[in-house]
Formats: sequence, C-alpha cells, structure tokens
Amino acid sequence: MESENILSMGKEKLCSRSPKPTSGRWGAGAVVGAALLALLLGACAQLPEYTRLRVVQHPSVNFNERRPSFVILHHTGNPNTKRALNTLSDRAFEVSAHYLVGRDGLIYYLVDEMKRAWHAGDSWWGGPIDMNSASIGIELDNDGREPYAESQIAALLALLTDIQQRYAIPAGNFIGHGDVAPRRKVDPGVQFPWRRLAEQGFGLWCDSPFEPVPPGIDSGILLRAFGYDVSNFDAAVGAFNRHFAGVESLRMTEEGRARLYCLVQKKWTGELKYGVNDRKHQLAFRDLEKP
Repeated sequence: MESENILSMGKEKLCSRSPKPTSGRWGAGAVVGAALLALLLGACAQLPEYTRLRVVQHPSVNFNERRPSFVILHHTGNPNTKRALNTLSDRAFEVSAHYLVGRDGLIYYLVDEMKRAWHAGDSWWGGPIDMNSASIGIELDNDGREPYAESQIAALLALLTDIQQRYAIPAGNFIGHGDVAPRRKVDPGVQFPWRRLAEQGFGLWCDSPFEPVPPGIDSGILLRAFGYDVSNFDAAVGAFNRHFAGVESLRMTEEGRARLYCLVQKKWTGELKYGVNDRKHQLAFRDLEKP
C-alpha cells in the first residue's frame, strides 16, 4: 500500500527526496498517504531565521500554534460601530483588537487570533506582562456610559464560550482593560455585567455574606495578591470597585475588603477552604510583603 510505504520511510529520506506514486491512478490509500506525506514534509521546510548567529537547521514536527491565555475586554468609547471599525482598522491610530461586538450583537473579526493585536498596551497582572502577546482582545461598541445591550452581551457570551472551549482559558483570566492598566484605563466600565459573565465561567465573583479579613492583611496585600498593580494604590482601588462593586470610587470599604479577600481565595485555591484563624494562610499573605 502506498500509505504504508510512505509511513515506513525515515524523516531523513523524506527530506532528501519526494516519493512518487507507484501508478498513475490514485486510490484511497494513496490519497491518505499523500496527506500524511504533506504533513511530514512540513517539518522539512526551511525555518525563518531571526538570529545572526550561525545555526544548523533541523526542523521538528513537534510544535503547534502559540495559545492565548487571557481575554481582555474593552469598550470602544465610540457612538457607533462604523466609527469603532474605522479606528480599529486605520494604521494612523495604531490600535486594534481581535474582535469587535456591535450593539446589535454582530461580531466583527479584525485580527487573526494567533497574531498580536494592539489593544492592551502597558499592562500589569500579577507583575509586568506583555498582555498583547498573551491575550485575545475584544472590543464592545459602547460609549462607556450607556448600559450594554442584551443582544450584545448574548453575542459576547457565545464568543467567550467558543474561545474558552478552544483554548481552555481559566475563569480568572477573563478581565478588563481597566484591571490590567488601572492608571490609564477604565473600560469596560461600571455598566458592564461582570457578575453575569462570572456565572457563565468568565471571570471570578463573590457574593455576601463574606468572611472577615484576618488581622494583619491590608488592602494593598490583597489587591496585589489578586493581580492589581498597586504602585498607584488609589487607581488599583478604583479599578477593583469599578469591576466588583459597579461604582466609581477610590474608597476601599470593609465590605469591599471582605469581597476582595474572598476573591483572592477563589483565585489561588479554587474554593473557599481557609478559615479566618488559619495561621498558615495568614502567613502566606504576609509573605507577599517581602521583597
């Protein structure tokens, strides 16, 4: 069988010559064999070289595409979809996203998911991160003040479900632009239904009643443990309140601290299993203060 002959060839032989079919007629086996051959010969293709150093190319078949590990949600700040599309497609603006979801629920695909769209900029989440390289960016057509349309959120949930199924992105890695850039950005804003998304597995959420925060754990430690950049504490508190309380406020309330403590536990344990008197857990938080 032609397919068996092709599979029995070593990789070196495949790269040195291309086997030919044994006859001019292609049966089912030959078609399968040709497909397998095409896959194997893909490993023989010349690799693009980026280094100036002398290297010996020995292409491997063991690879796949890089996978995004975050989804960052934005609002456009524009009054209509047409203007948003123009902004995201005009070279002069140097901004883009992988997807734009219109108010009517229509989804626009702008940048290949495997490519680096320019949507997040200078970012921090648990440390400095090139979020453009690590994430899929989704813009929502919204001026930043209006409630989000039901058709738009329904389309977004469908898109997030599709993305999560393909890339297995953890629930905690669906976040907003304002979360990763709290000194610069506020989107997707206080009107965004984060709780609804979290109920579908896109983001984390905690509802009252909350456990009290153990003594010795201040708000800065909790914000940093959750992921926020606390170099500007007020900006971090504002981002947290915008996302989890739906308000514009730079004040961290006791209820907010308790909610944040709950969220940190969910992020790092996946469940609420630590009590307020758990000394080991308290010390783990305090370790975050060490340089």
